[in-house]
Amino acid sequence: MVMAEGAQRDRGRVAPRAEGRQIFVELGEQNFDSICLSTYRTACKLRFIQKRCNLHLIDIYNVIEAVRDAGLNAVELNAGISVTRLENLVSSLFNQLSKRLPTTHIINPQESTVLLIEFILAAVDCEPESRLTVLSVKAMLSILCGGKLIDKLRYVFSQVSDSKGVMVLSKFDNFLREALKLPTALHEGPSFGYTHTVARSCFPQQKRVMLNMFLDIVAEPPECLVWLPLMHRMANVEHVYHPVSCSYCRSNGITGFRYRCLRCRGYQLCQNCFWRGNASGSHSNQHQMKEHSSWKSPAKKFGRALSRTLGCVSSREPPHPIYPEEPERTLNLTNIVPSRPIGNTSEAMLLSSSVPESSKSGVDSPSRQDEEHKLIARYTSRLAETESTGMIPTRSINFDVNKQKRELIAQLECKNREILAEIKRLRAEHDAACQPSPERGSTNPALLAELRQLRQRKDELEQRMSSLQESRRELMVQLEGLMKLLKAQAAGSSHASPSRPSPSTVRSAGAPSPQAHMYLPQDSLAGVGGDVQEAFAQGPRRNLRNDLLVAADSITNTVSSLVRELHSDEGREEEERLLNGKDRAG
Repeated sequence: MVMAEGAQRDRGRVAPRAEGRQIFVELGEQNFDSICLSTYRTACKLRFIQKRCNLHLIDIYNVIEAVRDAGLNAVELNAGISVTRLENLVSSLFNQLSKRLPTTHIINPQESTVLLIEFILAAVDCEPESRLTVLSVKAMLSILCGGKLIDKLRYVFSQVSDSKGVMVLSKFDNFLREALKLPTALHEGPSFGYTHTVARSCFPQQKRVMLNMFLDIVAEPPECLVWLPLMHRMANVEHVYHPVSCSYCRSNGITGFRYRCLRCRGYQLCQNCFWRGNASGSHSNQHQMKEHSSWKSPAKKFGRALSRTLGCVSSREPPHPIYPEEPERTLNLTNIVPSRPIGNTSEAMLLSSSVPESSKSGVDSPSRQDEEHKLIARYTSRLAETESTGMIPTRSINFDVNKQKRELIAQLECKNREILAEIKRLRAEHDAACQPSPERGSTNPALLAELRQLRQRKDELEQRMSSLQESRRELMVQLEGLMKLLKAQAAGSSHASPSRPSPSTVRSAGAPSPQAHMYLPQDSLAGVGGDVQEAFAQGPRRNLRNDLLVAADSITNTVSSLVRELHSDEGREEEERLLNGKDRAG
């Protein structure tokens, strides 16, 4: 994307009565004039006006509904409108918005109304001899409100096209005159001001502009409206985060647009630095920059490129959906309204005079809605006449049939409720039968006797286990005494031996013989110190050591058998409980 726009300023011409108004004072404090590019400067200013007036919370459908409720659909586009009527329209917009918003998001409808009316009147006063019209209100509200750009352009096309769905150039020229007053009020008139040739420059080669051709403004906007899609793109990327740093301001992370240089490798700028023309190093403002509105990881980029290579994803998507060229027709109620002959010529004259002249021509006008209202009124009067004369029309049979169907539906619903209540009752009874009650178990004498026997057996086993543990503790005490005795005897024998040991003794002390390793027991005493092991390793005391080991093994086997018996008794007790519970449930 080559950014070749000039940094033009509208310093000479100032909108009348703009200074001193609150919204223009707040706009000047934002320092948007430091943005070099006029397109981004205009879009930033309009986005600030939109958010400050809370118009970003109102979509185009809310605007259409408010305009219809205010009765402006039945008024010609070039008709003037008073400020009081504009205040009522804008206040109804914000009052309905405050009702729709959650309690956590509160706005001041009166303040928003005052700010928006100030800006609209200042925009209208930008041109001399201009006045506030219905078209100016519709154009400015449709541009400044939130929502999708496609929906806004569809509404604008409905205002500037005829009954055949073809754009009328004079209406589109009037729309551009009113729409371009918005950038002119923000001192951007030299860049995006209105000229008499601007309407023809939008569609220079097309003589017959239809809806889908008009919606191409989204992808390829004309020079006078290039700020409009940019303002919507700015609203979409306000909270988009890019996990890269700016090459100029070195900010950790970029929010909003991200701009990447196509010549300098790895050079990226945030939107604030790019809009103000900041550059560093070998980078220049003349380099081509690519705008990114989202962050894609390298893996995602590779996957998308591979999908495009394999043809799984279309390389180019249409900028907007394709709509039918013919406009939507209004409801035709003649097939359901009974025919009513005109009684006299005065009624015929009244009906003919009630139709506006604009509806007689081929140009689309709001008279179609008036005709529909007249048809509905005639139908209701016809029904009233049949009721007063006592004549029952043939369509009353349909009402009787519908009444019978409703009665049948009510009966079926009643039966359904009864069936559901019966199912609920049966389910409750089944649950109560499946759950064992404690009263039933307490009244069974055999079960009580069995429980007493099990508890007695458990107490006996616990007593036997405690006695075995006590005997094991006594044996351990005796073992420690023997260990101390053997240690004392070993110390006495070492003192009684001669001070000069024989070579054979030195060899036996320095390195154990293979016979000593051969006679060592395979099961070492893991829980006894090294002194006891040395004492037991001697030949004469080997029988005493074996006797102690046999006693310890017998104690361990007895305790393990006791534990297994306890576990087996508990398992049998649990199985008997389960069997008794199944018998009672049966």
